[in-house]
Amino acid sequence: MAGILASTEVDRPASEVYAYATDPNHFAEWQQGIVEGHLDTEDTPTVGTRCITTRRIGFADRLVVSELTHIDPPRTWGVQGVDGPIRARVDVTVDALTATRSRLTIAVDFEGHGIGRVLVPLAVRPQARKEMPANLARLKRRVEAVNGGG
Repeated sequence: MAGILASTEVDRPASEVYAYATDPNHFAEWQQGIVEGHLDTEDTPTVGTRCITTRRIGFADRLVVSELTHIDPPRTWGVQGVDGPIRARVDVTVDALTATRSRLTIAVDFEGHGIGRVLVPLAVRPQARKEMPANLARLKRRVEAVNGGG
């Protein structure tokens, strides 16, 4: 089964969209199920930097660890889950359409391990497909509002 691809246009420059969309400190503001997020460094992130999020799964909070697989501001950013039964691969691309307008595209797929092999096709991908449009709509509203855009 194919991964999930979602895109939206944002009335802000690519650098602002990229900075917001790739900062784990903001993930809880726009991603359903995220309680908290941060990088494991205060230095400039590089490939291998760990992205640590806390997700609400059912009635429990679960720590999810991913590693940056690529980072090229303000254009692309990606992470790959490194532990747990369900490991997400997320690729973010920001295309400058004009000096003040951008297209944000997020591609997500999942790899199941153990019980995750059953959960990914039955529950995880369908839920992610359902959540992605609303997540991107929240991100768009936040970036445009926080940065004073239209």
